[in-house]
Amino acid sequence: MLLKSMSAAQYRSLRAIRMELDGVNVFIGVNGVGKTNLYRGLQLVQAAVRGTFAREIAAEGGMMQALWAGPRRKQEKARLAFSVEVEDEANGLGFSYRIEAGFRPPPPAAGFAYEPHIKLEEFTVNMGRGPVTMMKREGPGIMLRGDRGRMSPFAETAMVSETAISMLAHEAASPEIATFCRFVEQWRFFHGFRTDAQSPLRRPCLAVTAPLLDEDGGNLAAVFATISVNRQEMPEIDKILADALGGAELVIPYPEQEASIGLSLPDFPQRVFSAREFSDGQLRFLALTGALMSYRLPPLIALNEPEASLHPNMLEPLADMIATAAKRSQIWIVTHSERLAEAVSERCGVRFRHVVRQDGKTWIEGMRLTGEIAGSGDDDED
Repeated sequence: MLLKSMSAAQYRSLRAIRMELDGVNVFIGVNGVGKTNLYRGLQLVQAAVRGTFAREIAAEGGMMQALWAGPRRKQEKARLAFSVEVEDEANGLGFSYRIEAGFRPPPPAAGFAYEPHIKLEEFTVNMGRGPVTMMKREGPGIMLRGDRGRMSPFAETAMVSETAISMLAHEAASPEIATFCRFVEQWRFFHGFRTDAQSPLRRPCLAVTAPLLDEDGGNLAAVFATISVNRQEMPEIDKILADALGGAELVIPYPEQEASIGLSLPDFPQRVFSAREFSDGQLRFLALTGALMSYRLPPLIALNEPEASLHPNMLEPLADMIATAAKRSQIWIVTHSERLAEAVSERCGVRFRHVVRQDGKTWIEGMRLTGEIAGSGDDDED
């Protein structure tokens, strides 16, 4: 399955934007143009599936802070809107999900003042003959398409800030919705890794098989131990780490109750340095290695400014890992680094996208209103 497009409207600097997506997507731009808002839009779709959408918006400061602050067209409603289109190539299916949220109606309406009220949700399936609505929610009522093709009310109604998609994520009555939700729930967003003295990356973790890296990196040692125990050797990872870390070698003791990692440095071969002693750059690079080279990869990996704290010489090895991960996972990268963007572009055969501000709105340089990038089609000339 592949995320084919995403749309967002009236969210922070995203006035109204739709983007067609590739297997590898690299976004570059200066501070303040809204790169992270694009990334955050995907996170909020995942939050809707997980049932945490309202909490995420409230944590941002509520609807007033999350809503587009610029001018709106006459009669246009003040609503956040997010949508995604997903392609299930194996089964010839296309899934589409849309959510709109606005302000609480005046009292005595239910709900709290700063949380978003869900105004609309819709889920459709396309089997090649056009989209068919499988679920639609307007207000608290949820309509669901049954086996006979008829829309009928779902047994439960949704609370004002509760997402219908999360209520149906594990319902046997809608296998298409369940398939879509499983796909979205597995996305991983790595917004940054703590490197302070109390960072979970610096501490041993429970020795439990870890096929994927947690978003905070807290199971990093278990991720490396899982790779080591199940594959017996890690030649590709060992080479990348040696290139990035000046010939350093990752040391993975066989895990007992806890898993830990260390580094053997060529200048100090007599001892192994523990994670507490790693530099910030070493620690971040190892965390990125765990995210991109784990035993099993999620269907989508999103990295926000992965170059932070890295020495410039680490960027090419990082691009190598991204290219390797792209064979198993869809990649989304937000970066300030032209060098990293060019390295990923060269290795993956994709164009990176320049994020800009136009009249206060976040936009992609050269993008058409359809979401396609000018010059990126097979028939376009350079």
